[in-house]
Parts: sequence; C-alpha cells; structure tokens
Amino acid sequence: MFLVALHWNLTQSPRLSERTFHPDPIQQFRRWFRAVERARLTEPNAMTLATTKRSGRPSARMVLLKGVDKRGFLFFTNYESRKGRELTENPYAALVFYWREVNRQVRITGRVSKLPAAESDAYFATRPLGSRLAALASRQSFVIPSCAVLEARFAELASGYPNGGPPRPINWGGYCVHPDEIEFWQRGPNRLHDRLRYRKSRGAWILERLSP
Repeated sequence: MFLVALHWNLTQSPRLSERTFHPDPIQQFRRWFRAVERARLTEPNAMTLATTKRSGRPSARMVLLKGVDKRGFLFFTNYESRKGRELTENPYAALVFYWREVNRQVRITGRVSKLPAAESDAYFATRPLGSRLAALASRQSFVIPSCAVLEARFAELASGYPNGGPPRPINWGGYCVHPDEIEFWQRGPNRLHDRLRYRKSRGAWILERLSP
C-alpha cells in the first residue's frame, strides 16, 4: 500500500514552483533522486549520455550515474570506448534522466573532466570481480571476431588472478560532468508541462521557466 500511495503522490504532483525549488540545482536534483529511490523504480540512476566528435556528429548510450556531488555528475567507463574517444575530442556532454513512472525528467549539459586516478582506483576496487575482469578483457567499442574470443580472454584473466581481482586498467576510470545547465521537467495537463531551468551565469545559478 505504501508503494502504491507513493507512486500516486508523485505522479499526481502539483505544478512545479520556482518558490519551492532549491537555489542550488544539485540539491534540487538530490531531492528528486531521493524521491525516485523511495519509489523503488528500476535503476533510477540510468541516464542517457550524449557525446559528439569534434566534427559535431553525435552519439548516445545509456550509462549509470555513480555519484553526484558539488562538482557534478559522476560515471565510469573505458577511456578508449567511443564515448571516451569523443570526450577526448570534445569534452562536453549531455545527460538525460527519464523516470516515466513518476512523469519526471532531468536534462543536464556541461563540461566533462576525468576523475583523479585515486578516485577511480577506489571505485574500481568496489566492483564485483567479474566486472573488474571484464574491464580488462574487453576493448570496448572495438570490432572483435566472435564472442568466443572475448570469453577466452576473460577465462585467461580469471585464471591469472586466483587470489583476488586485477588492478584498475589505466584505460578505465571515471568522469565528471560539470553542469552549466540543468532542466527539471514534469508532465502537466493538456501537454502544458512544467520546465524549470537553471543556467549558470558568471558563477551564479539563474532559475527560469521555459514554455513547454
């Protein structure tokens, strides 16, 4: 009954109000994220990550948010993957969280930087052994001849670390998206959706309403 009631309350939320939004968009994001965690949605930290080559040709994929702090939004991946190569060429990205069950969405854009090596080491050590071995076995985004080749490489690595996991490979680690714009969207009646956008201007956040 609690989950049903919580779901109804979220999906029947009143119109978004500038008066009740936190002055800091990171804190406002945390409010919304805590709400979807309490609603027990499936992978509420799943987000679309869009990157572009220097030429401007875009690509997008789903990744998992692994942290949010005063710096921004954190995720981890292979630096030599397509997204990693594109972030090297053009260190800017866009993120989208879409929580259909509660009729809410968050869009983020900003500059991207690599996390310190020590921070990537610490996170890598918390991953399941299979995930750590896979990070070494896979040349993410590169063509391979068959699944068998990948599985053989995985088995070889597993036998090479019988007493513990491997260290973090140097081509794997974390990124931070440092936001300069964050938009909070909520479904409204008759498609008159709420859109409240924070944008950074001269180091300060400005909150403004957008037409749907």
